[in-house]
Amino acid sequence: MFDRDKWQEIFSTIRKNKTRTVLTGFSVATGIFMLIFLLGAGRGLRNGMTSVFAQDATNSMQIYGGRTTKAYKGTPEGKRIQMVNEDYLGLKKSISKLDVISAMSYIPGAETISYKNNFGNFNVSPVHDTYEKIKNFEILSGRFLNEKDIKENRKVVVIQDVVKDVLFPKETAINKLININNIKFKVVGVFSQQSFDENSRDIYIPITVAQKIFNNNDHLQRISFTLNDISVEESKGVVQQVIYKMADKHGFSKEDKSALWIQNNIENSQTFAALFTAIEMFVWIIGIFTIALGVIGVFNIMMIVVKERTKEIGVRKAIGASPASVIGLILMEAIFITAASGYIGLIAGVGLLEVITQFDLIYKIYPPAAIYFVNPQVDLGIAVGATIVLVVTGALAGFFPARKAARIRPIEALRDE
Repeated sequence: MFDRDKWQEIFSTIRKNKTRTVLTGFSVATGIFMLIFLLGAGRGLRNGMTSVFAQDATNSMQIYGGRTTKAYKGTPEGKRIQMVNEDYLGLKKSISKLDVISAMSYIPGAETISYKNNFGNFNVSPVHDTYEKIKNFEILSGRFLNEKDIKENRKVVVIQDVVKDVLFPKETAINKLININNIKFKVVGVFSQQSFDENSRDIYIPITVAQKIFNNNDHLQRISFTLNDISVEESKGVVQQVIYKMADKHGFSKEDKSALWIQNNIENSQTFAALFTAIEMFVWIIGIFTIALGVIGVFNIMMIVVKERTKEIGVRKAIGASPASVIGLILMEAIFITAASGYIGLIAGVGLLEVITQFDLIYKIYPPAAIYFVNPQVDLGIAVGATIVLVVTGALAGFFPARKAARIRPIEALRDE
């Protein structure tokens, strides 16, 4: 039941001790603000890194050729490992639990792409049709490369939406012919993809066409594949299998870590998840300790309140006030201070995260970092839970001083100086 007299008394006490109450409330508000903001920032960082990792399937691996750092069987160090079609076919047959596999080639020299009077320099990547299942992107119109394109050496391309905006600013791109190094290719699809590289402007063409007409022999830049139902430990075994097979084929030491670079996204995703779980735990620890310091401040101020109002409490008890009413009065004041301060901190934390999101402040301050910080928000359940915990701890902070006040004997209270 709402007790108007008690609330008037609580506000009267707060007005008499404005500075002390404000400083105590500030410590509590700062604690909940830091907790909410740090949790939101951690979530934004997790979202950003997830979007970066999401460019490739989480069950995928990529293999790149490197240079040897060890002499092996008469071959000096510094040998470049150039992957070829035979490597792609050999891995396709030998890797266990293989889902899909695709190789990527390259076009030697400058890549000049044009349509009528529109020109641009874009990344032209020759790939297999299965690359669509390894690289996560969205087909906006048309289709991706298919098996017939590869087998029949069709001169077709799939272009990124930003490429479409440059070459076809006012018309559709599908079925139009573009020039790649003075060779005509038909656009069969337009796609969109997330990228941490702001200069990402990609075009995909059939790998067989590139190797035939752009004179790069059968050289490969990268081999990518995905695996079915495989654990992290099993994925490490696949990495060893690939290294051993490629070492036998290209003649380098199996212990040479620089001969090949293998990106194991299965292992990376587990490491990434563990890292951000640790970060969130660290944030919770910081936030909880900060809130605890604020609650200790509430406890101290309530102890001072009890001390200052000893005579008043004695008079109350002398005229018949029950211990429960005294405890209730002290508890209400403690809960009010913590709840009000916590709510202010909560609103400030959520508000700052919303401002960062709405006005894209990270991008304006430091554009390269924006891709790593996406949608910093806090779950409503966490925010409400933190507020409830704050109220409960506020009640505990007020309970012990209140119990002390309830135990004051009226005769001793009236003698207090």
